[in-house]
Amino acid sequence: MAEEQRPYRRYNSQKKDPALEMGKLQPQDTELEEAVLGALMLEKDAYVVVCDILKPESFYDVRNQKIYASIQSLGAMQRPIDMLTVTEQLRLDGNLEDVGGPLRISELTGRVSSAANVEYHARIVAQKYLARELISFCSSIEGKAFDESNDVDDLLQEAEGRLFEITQHNVKKDVTQIDPVISEAIKKIEDAANRESGLSGLQTGYHDLDKKTSGWQDSDLIIIAARPAMGKTAFVLSMAKNMAVNFNTPVAIFSLEMSNIQLVNRLISNVCELEGEKIKSGQLSQLEWDKLMNKIKLLYSAPLYVDDTPSLSVFELRTKARRLVREHGVKIIIIDYLQLMNASGMKFGSREQEVSMISRSLKQLAKELSIPIIALSQLNRSVENRTDGKRPQLSDLRESGAIEQDADIVCFIHRPEYYTKASEDSEGNDIRGLAEFILAKHRSGGVGDVKMRFIGSYARFDNWDDNYNSIRNTEPYESKMNDEEPADTGSINMNVPMPENQPPRNVDFLMSKGEEPVPF
Repeated sequence: MAEEQRPYRRYNSQKKDPALEMGKLQPQDTELEEAVLGALMLEKDAYVVVCDILKPESFYDVRNQKIYASIQSLGAMQRPIDMLTVTEQLRLDGNLEDVGGPLRISELTGRVSSAANVEYHARIVAQKYLARELISFCSSIEGKAFDESNDVDDLLQEAEGRLFEITQHNVKKDVTQIDPVISEAIKKIEDAANRESGLSGLQTGYHDLDKKTSGWQDSDLIIIAARPAMGKTAFVLSMAKNMAVNFNTPVAIFSLEMSNIQLVNRLISNVCELEGEKIKSGQLSQLEWDKLMNKIKLLYSAPLYVDDTPSLSVFELRTKARRLVREHGVKIIIIDYLQLMNASGMKFGSREQEVSMISRSLKQLAKELSIPIIALSQLNRSVENRTDGKRPQLSDLRESGAIEQDADIVCFIHRPEYYTKASEDSEGNDIRGLAEFILAKHRSGGVGDVKMRFIGSYARFDNWDDNYNSIRNTEPYESKMNDEEPADTGSINMNVPMPENQPPRNVDFLMSKGEEPVPF
C-alpha cells in the first residue's frame, strides 16, 4: 500500500503552488536605492542633481525612505551631506536604530566608489516608484469597480483625478539653452512682419483690441469676466464667428451653461441679424426667412466646434482639447464658464482651492498645447454695491485670487448704459450701445480700455466705428438680394444651395447632438 502511494507523493511534491505562480513582487531595486544613498553621502553636489527627481516615498525599503528624508532635511538647511552628518540627523530624528545604526550608514558609502551615475540611478528608482503608484491606483479602481454600490460616473471622475495627480508628479521639462529659443523668437517676429495684419497672434476681428494685444498669443490664459447680463457669451460668440468665418481660424467652444442648440441660435441671430426671440419662436416673415437662409450659409463649413458637456471636469477638458488640436487643428479654446467646471476625483478643503486648481490646470494646458485658452468668469456682487460707476476691478474676481495670478490677460466687460439707464454720460458722450472692454492685467503688454458696440437684439459685439447693418468682411444682405432672383413669396424655401464640395445639410443637422464636438 505504501508503494502505491509513492508515485502520488512524488507527483505532489513536484506540482507548483498556483498561489506562488501568480504571485508578483512590486517593482523595486533596493540595490540601486542603496547605491543612490551612498553616492549622496560621497559627493557633495549629488543631492542637487537628484532633489527634483526623488522624494522619500520613491524608495521601496522603509529604512531607505528614512535615510533619504534625513538627507533631504540637511539639503533644505544647506548643510553638508556625508556619512557623519546623515548619522547625526538620523539620531536627531529618532530613526538611527530603525535604519540599522551607524554601521549600515557606513556600509552604504562603502558599496559605492563613484557618484558619476547617480542621476541615472535616481531616475530608475523614480520609475520604479511610478510603476508602484500605477499598480496601487489600478488595484484601487478595480476593487471599486467590482463594488456595484459605487456610481460608475463618480468612479470615472475619481480615476481621472488620481491619474492626473500621478501624471503631474512625473511631468518634468529639461532646461533649454537659449540659442534655439532666440531663433524661434526671431522667426515669430519675421512671421508677424510678413502678415498683412502685422499681428503676432490670432486676430479677433476687433481692431483696437488686436492693436493692444497684437492678437491672442499662444500659451496665454485669458480670463474675460463680467457680471451677469453684460454679454460675456455674446462677446466670445461674436469673436468666435469673426475668427472662424472671416479668418478661417479653427475655434472650439466648451459651453457648460448653454446647450449647443442655444449657442447655434445665438450665432444665427448674430450672423443673420434676426432677433433672438423670433428665432426661438419661429415667427419670421417671408423676408426674414429668406434673409435667414441666405446668410446662414456663412456658418456652413466654418471650422467651429462646440461641446456642451454639463459639469465638465478639467480632466475631461484636457483629453478633448488634445484631440481637437490633433485631429482638427484647433487654434483657440473658449470655456463658458470657469466656475461651472469641477475637478472631480480630487479632494479639496474648499471651493476656492478647487477653482485655484482648475485655473492652474488651464494655464498648464495652454502651455502644453501652445494655444490661447479663453475662460469666462463671473464677478462677485461687490460690483453692484459700488457707487463709482460700478466698473469692475481685479479684486472682484469670484471665488479665487489664483485666477488673477494664473492668467496672462484679465479683461472685463462693462456697459455703462445698463447701470445708468441714460443715453449720455456726465460729459455728454453718447453711451447707447457702448461696451467697454477693459484690459485690467496684461502680462506682456499695456492695459487700457477698448470701446465696442453691443447690439443686444442680435447678441452681437461690433467694432465701435462699424455700421450697425453690416457684418465684417461680408457684403450687406440687401446688396446680395439685389443680385439674386426674386424669392417665391408663396412658400418658404428651405433647400438653400450649399457651397461647392459641401455635403447637403438641413435644419436637422443643426439639431444634432453627440459626445464629440459638433461642427457647423
